[in-house]
Amino acid sequence: MKNKKINYLKGSFLLIVIMFIVSCERNLSDEAVNATYPKTAEIFTDAPVGMGTDFYFPYAPGPDNPIGSKFNAWSVDTQVGYVGTSSMRFDVPNGDDPNGNYAGGIFRVDGAGRDLTGYDALTFWAKASQNVSINEIGFGEDFYPNKYITTIKNVNITTNWVKYIIPIPDASKLVNERGMLRYAAGGTGADKKGYIFWIDELRFEKLGTIGQPRPTIANGVNKTINTFIGVTIPNTDLKEIFNMPSGQDQIVYPAPAYFVFKSSNPSTATVDQNGVIKVVGPGTAIITGNVGGVLDTNTNEFIGGLNSIDSITINSLGTFSLPPTPTRDPSKVLSIFSDTYSNVPVAYYNGFWTPGSTTGSADFSINGNNFLNYTNFNYVGIATSNPTLNASTMTNIHFDIYIPNNVPSNFDFLVSIEDWGPNQVDNGTPQDDTRQQIFVRRSQVTADTWISIDAPLTLANKNNIGLIIMENINGSSLTNFYIDNIYFYRP
Repeated sequence: MKNKKINYLKGSFLLIVIMFIVSCERNLSDEAVNATYPKTAEIFTDAPVGMGTDFYFPYAPGPDNPIGSKFNAWSVDTQVGYVGTSSMRFDVPNGDDPNGNYAGGIFRVDGAGRDLTGYDALTFWAKASQNVSINEIGFGEDFYPNKYITTIKNVNITTNWVKYIIPIPDASKLVNERGMLRYAAGGTGADKKGYIFWIDELRFEKLGTIGQPRPTIANGVNKTINTFIGVTIPNTDLKEIFNMPSGQDQIVYPAPAYFVFKSSNPSTATVDQNGVIKVVGPGTAIITGNVGGVLDTNTNEFIGGLNSIDSITINSLGTFSLPPTPTRDPSKVLSIFSDTYSNVPVAYYNGFWTPGSTTGSADFSINGNNFLNYTNFNYVGIATSNPTLNASTMTNIHFDIYIPNNVPSNFDFLVSIEDWGPNQVDNGTPQDDTRQQIFVRRSQVTADTWISIDAPLTLANKNNIGLIIMENINGSSLTNFYIDNIYFYRP
């Protein structure tokens, strides 16, 4: 009996220990699920608030700007402040500053993020040494994953302290946000002259006076795109419009993660979480978006939130015929635009000169093949001016052109090639620049098929080619065409 009692006690003790461990594990699990982050609203008052020790990161050089932002553009100014005696000071450099030709960077919490779900805006007071327009100011950028970036653009700042408000598109998303501020500011005027601006009392707030949020995925209009199977269409027009306490509207540029997207016909076009549309079959599909809601996958309907005030209708015309793949020796080609060859530096493919030019671009890609698509066409320029192109050994020019639907009866198309001479400046001196013209007539083209045009390169000087111009002439009413494989070559 004694032994049995001892064994029973041992079993009871073991059971208690197991129950205690299970109980502790359940408590820990519940605590992990319910973990919260600081709700600190202030970012900078007289000094950085709760940001840690390593929180400012200027933008580094990149492909579009090999110089990058000025590393020490930001500082704390102890002589200027809206409230108190200090403020955040931003010294925007001159555009020719070798240490950084603009000011820009992020302020990221050094440590765990903040719970911003109780706020509806980022607010701050700002002034500048002169009236200026700041390119971008916002929050949500932490360099990874940059999921909830929110920005306002072209922010006018005067020499007097003014309060600015950046509405939060959907605060419920910001449970653990580290990106407290982002900005990018360049110099003013043609010479990009530098200046100073200050920010103070930077914090998140619950104002309750921001109204009428209107998310958009297509600039507020119902857009229709005629396209083909295999085309990928990125969405770069995501916005949300808010009515501000002043009564004026404010456009906010939110990251795609604030949106939920849907396609009315996924067999024609799908749309991913970033709003990128992929055309997968023939037919018609309507793409819409929603902020603050969810998509019921059973009904394909949004539940809750705010639907976008616009839509994108995809009309898939079926399979797209590709142009002939170039077969010329790459060592004998100078390519302006082609996926077959390495392209020379091109400053732009659509100069959109104003006043006068109406030409827009709806460039697209089909399974990795890229095409230039000029819309509302009257004339357009492709610049090989950075640097100018030395085509002295080339004898011909080639391009493939596709005119959808029909060729206008008055079609008359002119291609002009300009050499800018030794000074490499357009119209630098009248005697310096030369031009060759190539005419493409109605009899040379057919609708809905790729036409290859080859012409001799007869420029007297062709070692500083800076511009290729395409234009309607003699009243031609061509409005839309695709073009590919633009290159100079020799036999």
